[in-house]
Amino acid sequence: MNLPKHFIRLIIYLVAFVVLYPATTAAQVVGAGGTNTNGSSANAIPTAVPFLTVSPDSRSGALGDAGVALSPDVNANYWNPSKLAFIEDKTSLSLSYSPWLRHLLPDVNLAYLSFAKKIDDRNAFGASLRYFNLGTIELFDQYQSAQGTYQPNEFSIDGSYARKFGTNFSLGLTLRYIHSSLSNGAFVEGQQIKAANGVATDVSLYYTSKGQQFGRDATFAFGTNISNIGTKIGYTDGGQKYSLPTNLKIGAANTWFLDEYNQVTLALDLNKLLVPTPPIRDANGNIISGKDDNRSVVSGIFGSFSDAPGGFSEELKEISYSTGLEYWYNKQFALRAGYFYENPDKGNRQYLTLGAGLKYNDIDIDFSYLISDQQQSPLANTLRFSLGYKFGGK
Repeated sequence: MNLPKHFIRLIIYLVAFVVLYPATTAAQVVGAGGTNTNGSSANAIPTAVPFLTVSPDSRSGALGDAGVALSPDVNANYWNPSKLAFIEDKTSLSLSYSPWLRHLLPDVNLAYLSFAKKIDDRNAFGASLRYFNLGTIELFDQYQSAQGTYQPNEFSIDGSYARKFGTNFSLGLTLRYIHSSLSNGAFVEGQQIKAANGVATDVSLYYTSKGQQFGRDATFAFGTNISNIGTKIGYTDGGQKYSLPTNLKIGAANTWFLDEYNQVTLALDLNKLLVPTPPIRDANGNIISGKDDNRSVVSGIFGSFSDAPGGFSEELKEISYSTGLEYWYNKQFALRAGYFYENPDKGNRQYLTLGAGLKYNDIDIDFSYLISDQQQSPLANTLRFSLGYKFGGK
């Protein structure tokens, strides 16, 4: 079948996402001998709208994508909305921007706008917008005559509420609307590709305590966030539905106040997708190991801890690790470094991150830079920029 030229380029965009997030790949298929037909053991987990899992801001982007237990700021809307109850400023706003996949495409960008408002000492709410622009596609008809241009895009709009219980603990709830428009209505094999829409929720908690460690003042924090719990989405009427990237994030952070001017934070996050792992099938499509991945959202979440074809050892491979170190001088200048690791069988993303931050009066400026472990990685040299502003006092 001959595809329209604009749809061919769309496929290129999707392939770029497969390279970046191999979770969009299909289930394993094995030959008669019981091994994968491509000779690998990779079994990544497929989801829709993977832009929801991209770290949007520069601070955590410089810390290996660790953020669920970091000290609260306006970008808690993404990492752990329950932290909003501990935010110090009455009102804060942040805008983040990242040129994405510059090694592959010149005009793909990710933007993130986050807002937080402290209602009182116990309650806070937040809102955010994530916008992913996949560039400009030139449209042609079957006679190769120009028909204008189209810009595929995806976005999500969030609203969050957080409440503090006692002096050390808070809970958060987020509601999210998701829109994914990857085609302007092209027909493929008689089916029209339409925009997909979905709704989701996040449930989060945060705990923090102050004390003494090694003879110095210190703060310990723990956080967890189950994000993107929601409806499956599809791009055709009556066609296949795809799971959202429901994700469990658990992390801890410890801050040591070395003296009046110097402080250091060490953070560690663990992530696991809560969606079905594809089973291993034979050449006829029959399952020979694992469980059927065509399940409901609830069944997929609870079954995600025990459905991997490789058993418990494969379940452990589905956990990715983010760790980061942050240094602040006089609460005005920050240096950051981090590392992200994902098992080669589950996506194979491994990279080092670096960054810095500056606070000047009520303005925050941050940037991060990604150095990939792998040659010719589409993630290599990724930059993120964030600009924040606080107003209304504390």
